[in-house]
Amino acid sequence: MPLLHTVVCYCEFVLSRHLQLPAVTQMKNRLSKSLSSLVQQWASVFSVQLREFTTKYSGSLLLQKKLKDVESIIKIMDLEGDDLVKDYSDEIERMLGSKMKSVKFDYYNSMLINTMDEDGNFVELGGEFPLEENEHFNKLLVNTQQSNIQIPTNVYNKDPNILNAIYNSEALNDVFINNFQKDPTLTWQYFGSSTGFFRIYPGIKWTPDSNGVAAFDCRNRNWYIQAATSPKDIIIMVDISGSMKGLKMTIAKHTINTILDTLGENDFVNVIAYTDYVRYVEPCFKGTLVQADLDNREVRPLSASWRLKELIRLQARANGQGSMCNQAIMLITDGAMEDFESVFEEFNWPDRRVRITT
Repeated sequence: MPLLHTVVCYCEFVLSRHLQLPAVTQMKNRLSKSLSSLVQQWASVFSVQLREFTTKYSGSLLLQKKLKDVESIIKIMDLEGDDLVKDYSDEIERMLGSKMKSVKFDYYNSMLINTMDEDGNFVELGGEFPLEENEHFNKLLVNTQQSNIQIPTNVYNKDPNILNAIYNSEALNDVFINNFQKDPTLTWQYFGSSTGFFRIYPGIKWTPDSNGVAAFDCRNRNWYIQAATSPKDIIIMVDISGSMKGLKMTIAKHTINTILDTLGENDFVNVIAYTDYVRYVEPCFKGTLVQADLDNREVRPLSASWRLKELIRLQARANGQGSMCNQAIMLITDGAMEDFESVFEEFNWPDRRVRITT
């Protein structure tokens, strides 16, 4: 220890100038022992304090207690470092391989299966997909060992969200097969995704319309809508004033048809057109909401009108007419309303039960 060595040397120098050599040596030994004992005492006190500090803040006692609780069910084993590194390497390789597979993931697109390009190669997302006539499925050509995917034409079939969702639904293929093996009376099994793809079992060749368009979108089917949404009371207002003629009216009609296509039998609706006069779609629909079943949704003339405050009143006084769940008014116009705030304050605040969208 440098400090002790310095002190001893200094004391030796002082004593050597006043005492005889034997006395100096004796005093030197005594001083060294005294200083050594003092340093040892310091070290002992420091070690005790350090132990108390680490015991208090490291949680070692708790760890020892936990270890003692599980001591009977654990076993200490000698491991080879090389084997441990190899196991870690294999696990990382599997993990990265799975991620690479998901990035490069392809699927069987029901419109493209068994389709060849000009060079005689299968097109992308197509590939060979065996199909056999099956009596159980009305003698259609199907593949009972594999499901495949239908995607409407207006959805990009290589969109990353689509690919991820399809990849995550791959496990359903085994579920479909097991279900069919357990109960051969089952017919079609399918899964509809919010991203727009439709997984169908058994796999089939999907035939587009005469224009090559796949208009079928599972998200517009009643079974999907009823499962994905809660019942709604919807009033659709459409502006039929002079400024809405031509392309604007065409867009408005298409918008109404699209909204109606998203409604199911649990929903209630009325379509009302407005200008400076008022008429309902059908006299029998006056002052009420009608169930959005197929028959009622097929009636789509744009020859009625109503003011916003009357529409809110209509929603408010439904008295059991409708789902009495979510309520909304959809306004389709080419101009912004200027006096809506006072109407909202009088008829829709503070509860704001009826949502207004434009």
